[in-house]
Amino acid sequence: MAQLYFRYGAMNASKSIQLLTVAHNYEQSGKRVMVFTPAIDDRYGVGRVASRVGISREAIAIHDDTDMYSMVKNQEYPPHCVLVDEGQFLGAHHVTQLTHIADHLNIPVIVYGLLKDFKNQLFEGTRALLCEADKIEEIKTVCVYCNKKATHILKFKEGNPVYTGETIEIGGEETYSSVCRKHYYQPPAEL
Repeated sequence: MAQLYFRYGAMNASKSIQLLTVAHNYEQSGKRVMVFTPAIDDRYGVGRVASRVGISREAIAIHDDTDMYSMVKNQEYPPHCVLVDEGQFLGAHHVTQLTHIADHLNIPVIVYGLLKDFKNQLFEGTRALLCEADKIEEIKTVCVYCNKKATHILKFKEGNPVYTGETIEIGGEETYSSVCRKHYYQPPAEL
């Protein structure tokens, strides 16, 4: 029986590169994959999964009205695996679609994403994935200020940490840093 996997980690934990590696491994074995990514993440172009190490590939953009279940079900040659990047940006209805892909189409689904936002709150997609995933796996990285495990995301505006504002603001290292709990609440004056 296929399962729904949620692999989460802080920023720079290698989530996207792991997704790209899994896709490559399936395809090298002659298997088909379908790769999805939320349209809201347009840093590298809508419908593109990209790693900070420079590797990327096209993906199917997920909009609020996207029905991933129907898209997968209606493939002439069904995929052997469905991969989703930036799972935190999914709606709960998208996660339900992913459960149907695993349960009714018997296709494994692997979703990569953040656990929490910069306010230290769960994203809607993350909350749904934590409730529905068969397997939940952490991808670890270290705090930018020390060698502890990064568990929080610190957001910066004009070089200063902020804890309020719009929950979703697409950005990279210029906006966000992965930090441990101590440095989330007490960031050093300079990096």
